[in-house]
Amino acid sequence: MQIIEQGGVAEQTLNKSKFLAWTAHCENEREVGAFLRAIAAQHQNASHLAYAFRLKTPDGIVPRFSDAGEPSGTAGMPILQRIEGLNLINVCVGVIRYYGGVNLGKGGLARAYGGTAKLALDASRLSAYIEMQQLALTIEYNRLDELTKALSQINGEVLDKTFDEKVHVVVRLPLAEEQTFMNRFTNEYAN
Repeated sequence: MQIIEQGGVAEQTLNKSKFLAWTAHCENEREVGAFLRAIAAQHQNASHLAYAFRLKTPDGIVPRFSDAGEPSGTAGMPILQRIEGLNLINVCVGVIRYYGGVNLGKGGLARAYGGTAKLALDASRLSAYIEMQQLALTIEYNRLDELTKALSQINGEVLDKTFDEKVHVVVRLPLAEEQTFMNRFTNEYAN
């Protein structure tokens, strides 16, 4: 699986209709909505704003799309197919159309929306998806720097710290590193 690290933009004109596409990393449907509202606000005179998104949730991968008033299956589905073809998750692609007065037909619309989405995805920077895990640990004060350094080496981060007799930390780290990290920072206290 992959994610969008940096969104892309594309534009093309086909038979006098102008198509513009944007890609964005979105963690949830609220972020998808904000992304699409921003596009709509900038292009209030556009004829259509078709989109597709694919989110990883605790219940699995959720794909959604909208044809935005275009004939069924001609806009949102071709966009979603481009997303699925790259095995992207936590992504939204929005494509607007300024109608140019020439009907493209169902096949032409599908190629236009899917093709513009592909151009925007090609312009995006992608990276491998790494599933992250949140973990709560209690450590000695003298191990805090070691823990912070170890986290930075695996692209983790400290989310919260509480200090009393020991340091209580909440960290976010790659799921694949969880057991090794727990063993390194918790086993010495097992009595």
